[in-house]
Amino acid sequence: MRIWWLLLAVGAYVKSVRSQDTCRQGHPGIPGNPGHNGLPGRDGRDGTKGDKGDTGEPGHPGGPGKDGRSGEKGERGADGRVDGKGVKGDPGSRGPPGKHGPKGSLGPMGEQGPQGETGPQGQKGDKGDVGPSGPEGLRGTAGPSGPQGLPGPIGPIGKPGPRGEAGPIGPQGEPGVRGVRGWKGDRGEKGKIGETPVLPKSAFTVGLTVLSKFPAPDVPIQFDKILYNEFNHYNVATGKFTCHVAGVYYFTYHITVFSRNVQVSLVKNGVKILHTKDGYMSSEDQASGGIVLALKLGDELWMQVTGGERFNGLFADEDDDTTFTGFLLFSSS
Repeated sequence: MRIWWLLLAVGAYVKSVRSQDTCRQGHPGIPGNPGHNGLPGRDGRDGTKGDKGDTGEPGHPGGPGKDGRSGEKGERGADGRVDGKGVKGDPGSRGPPGKHGPKGSLGPMGEQGPQGETGPQGQKGDKGDVGPSGPEGLRGTAGPSGPQGLPGPIGPIGKPGPRGEAGPIGPQGEPGVRGVRGWKGDRGEKGKIGETPVLPKSAFTVGLTVLSKFPAPDVPIQFDKILYNEFNHYNVATGKFTCHVAGVYYFTYHITVFSRNVQVSLVKNGVKILHTKDGYMSSEDQASGGIVLALKLGDELWMQVTGGERFNGLFADEDDDTTFTGFLLFSSS
């Protein structure tokens, strides 16, 4: 509505200007105040459809859309009709054997079957054992007397006569069968304390001194330091131990090595049975050996250096010892 008022005002103004141009143009007047906004006009009609524009460039592919919501479950369709039976297919290949199923439960006992036909007669069995004797029969009547028989045998021996004198002792007979073992008798009185048995003894321990160190090789070592030799079974003069009690012995030795190598042997009756070797390493060293031996009476045992002068570095002084020991473990008698 306001637009119509605005158009009328503009038309009147144009007419006044034209009338003034015919006469004399005066000074322009002061612009009036702006009028109020007119009412909005009615919506125009849609224009005709324009020509189709050119095809635009293809846009970039859009991202994948979100999954739509699941639709509602449809109604059940009508039952289809059954067509004719199809042609039978070829048999498939045999599959692998299945696993054994669980063992079934024991079924009920079946009804008793009808009686079978009588079988053929078996072969005759073996003869059975003799049965027990039957009861004694009744005694028969006495028969007639027979003819007189022949004389009978000699009668029994009469009563013994008086006892005669004892005869000489006869030879000893063979031992009889062993009788049944009798009952255990009562415990006897405690006997008197007997004498303590004397146990066999044999032991020694000897060593080297400053005078006997570095002994000669291949001969018995003469240990001249007596630490224990109560029974004199070790001979200081020969360097040998002699067995005076047959039995099992233990022998051991402890040696100090100095200035040269050492190689010693334990010898029994001339046969080397134990060997020990130690190399000299510019300082004192120790070595040892031990053995259990069974000896008989008269057996001899000793130690000796083997390998020559280069292996006789057996040393002893106030602070270092080289010893040889042996003792009886138990006798064999």
